[in-house]
Amino acid sequence: MSIFAVEGNQFVLDGEPIRIISGAIHYFRVVPEYWRDRLMKLKACGFNTVETYVPWNLHEPREGQFNFKGIADIVKFIETAGELGLHVIVRPSPYICAEWEFGGMPAWLLADPCMRLRCFHQPFLDKIDAYFDVLMPMLVPLLCTNGGPIIAMQIENEYGSYGNDTQYLEYLKESKIIRGIDVLLFTSDGPGDFMLQGGMVPGVLETVNFGSRPEEAFAELRIYQPEGPIMCMEYWNGWFDHWFEKHHTRDAADVAKVFDEMLAMDASVNFYMFHGGTNFGFWSGANDSGTYMPTVTSYDYDVAISESGDLTDKFYAVRDIVSKYVDLGPLELPEPIAKKAFGQVNMTQKALLFDSLDELSTPVLRTCPDPMEMLGQNYGFILYTTRISGPRQETKLNLQNVHDRAQIFVNGEFKGVVERWNNDADPISFSIPSEGAQLSVLVENMGRTNYGPYLRDVKGITEGIRFGAQFLYHWTIHNLPLEDLSKLEYASSETKHEDQPTFYKGTFQVDETADTFLELKGWNKGVAYINGYNLGRYWETVGPQKTLYIPGPLLRKGENELVLFELHGAKDLVVTLRESAILG
Repeated sequence: MSIFAVEGNQFVLDGEPIRIISGAIHYFRVVPEYWRDRLMKLKACGFNTVETYVPWNLHEPREGQFNFKGIADIVKFIETAGELGLHVIVRPSPYICAEWEFGGMPAWLLADPCMRLRCFHQPFLDKIDAYFDVLMPMLVPLLCTNGGPIIAMQIENEYGSYGNDTQYLEYLKESKIIRGIDVLLFTSDGPGDFMLQGGMVPGVLETVNFGSRPEEAFAELRIYQPEGPIMCMEYWNGWFDHWFEKHHTRDAADVAKVFDEMLAMDASVNFYMFHGGTNFGFWSGANDSGTYMPTVTSYDYDVAISESGDLTDKFYAVRDIVSKYVDLGPLELPEPIAKKAFGQVNMTQKALLFDSLDELSTPVLRTCPDPMEMLGQNYGFILYTTRISGPRQETKLNLQNVHDRAQIFVNGEFKGVVERWNNDADPISFSIPSEGAQLSVLVENMGRTNYGPYLRDVKGITEGIRFGAQFLYHWTIHNLPLEDLSKLEYASSETKHEDQPTFYKGTFQVDETADTFLELKGWNKGVAYINGYNLGRYWETVGPQKTLYIPGPLLRKGENELVLFELHGAKDLVVTLRESAILG
């Protein structure tokens, strides 16, 4: 049993002063087989603590159905950190931001059109309570007060950037305490007046998040918290990427300089991130400050440990700074993880989406083109189909409104794309013959907004579809979460360009498993699966990310199966497995 607490302007552990030098590693962005490797590298850099968010949507993917296995085994991750002698900071607030789908909140919350998020709204609090009733008892044995490695826990995340409901924050505080959480509680916010005013809880330690100018940030904190240790809970030493952007990088010397300035001020620091990892599956989020901007699959973040676990220049620059304040001794690292180029894979088989609907989905009939959440779907794609009577002269199609990207087909013929962020695009228009025509609208959920005022981000068609002035009713809807592709029936693929969404399959042999990187040169946009595991989205034509990371544990000796759900076709039906990433 240990006590981690605040005394005056410092942290103490069992009565002895301690400075927290921490790094963020999200267990849910790293395959479990590599948790120990990443944590050992954190410790080798001279850090004494690891910090992680806890995404509610990963652990309660459907209401009342909980998941704490595999990549969701938070207990095993924390235990592994403890075995290595690391302290753990846990941030299990209902909302985490983190460039993660819906900021970590479960999509099923949006099935209730009256749901209010991140405030003292009883239906929202009831959902949190049900989740905490399961989560908190798993964490209690891991608290330092019970002999475990958890020294501190966050109440909510950067709440002052969003709202000012202190009653809600107090409720979250008490919801942890009554469930046996007796370690240090804290909040974290940006170092601005309205942020600190909205995010602080009386009697709870406030920390601040920033990437530069620590003197200014800590001075602002001191106005609101005159006494107590100063801590940067998120030192943004790198950054994330959206599709269409350039890959973000930051100079290692600059990162080390700011870090040194904080340590010289006797501050504690948590690097966000230390190792970013990957937004596997459909877990990447999006930003919306007026224009919707979806986040890429890689969460490399340009930090000390790369997406695939390599030490970067920042690792060595940061370790040099730590060594000024702590006697580190020689650098000891785990055995290197092999990386291998397995060469080209021919995608020799295909299954057209429109021919495979019965294998993927059971259709439902709705008067309106309802969004995903109203149909119990969280992620993936959704297909709306109806008939338009004819004849009609050429008329504009209006999706009111699309979240997030739609492909339009008339009698199976591709007519164009409607994108949420591209309001200046030419409208799609077409005529209808006298016998009428079938309209199909395939909508892709590119990730729910994870930060800012527009968190209520329902997916699919949010209101209706009009042909000219006329709303269209009576739709056949296919939910396409694409969680299980095992029932697809493939035929031999041809090299010609497909004008409709198609699943392509190829196989390759592996003698020894190793990390590799899927390069999709000549392909367009879609989702990749290795041995049934969703690696995430690719969008080769816009970038910046040009490869998808495949951790070695996802491969198997012998035959491996690669499936691409390609939305727009490829120049050549071949991909390459290379030994290094191309992130832009």
